[in-house]
Amino acid sequence: MTEARIAEDPRALLLMRAAAGDRMAFAHLARDLARPSLAMAIHVLGDHAAAEDCVQDAMTRLWRDGHRFDPARGSFAGWWRRVLMNAALDSKRRLRPATALDEAMEVADSAAGPDRLAEGADIGRRVQAAAAVLPARQRAALLLFHGEGLSMAEIAETLETSEKAVEGLLGRARTVMKGQLAALMTEVNG
Repeated sequence: MTEARIAEDPRALLLMRAAAGDRMAFAHLARDLARPSLAMAIHVLGDHAAAEDCVQDAMTRLWRDGHRFDPARGSFAGWWRRVLMNAALDSKRRLRPATALDEAMEVADSAAGPDRLAEGADIGRRVQAAAAVLPARQRAALLLFHGEGLSMAEIAETLETSEKAVEGLLGRARTVMKGQLAALMTEVNG
């Protein structure tokens, strides 16, 4: 079963080769994971530079701890999300709380275009700023559920918690976001 699961997942196979010391396999795996991992880290941290550091930290953990991956316990994708989310949450603890909010508010759309494009960018900035005030675990749960489309069980595995705790994280995050975005909803709807 374990060997079949590895054979079905090219990333798991690359990780197994990397864990055995194959630097080329690790380089290929790192290239494959870099862009989607950076995008996820940016969503969680709200800071591009911090997200880059987070991904680098996660890649270091991947190289150092790749031998700990056990395909019998779950998929490579789930294991990697957990490594990445742990790195992001560790990074978030090191960031000053105001940094992420300040930078989220400074995001500017450099593209000149129609009013709708500008309005969409403004809404995006306001949603980002509202999400920036959430605690890191709530923000990660929102991203994984709404952004990545993961199930409660997958989020629970990634955040190393229970499904019930994920429901609580999402509920609290939605309540805060609703309050933060009440004025925006009034503007958009009427």
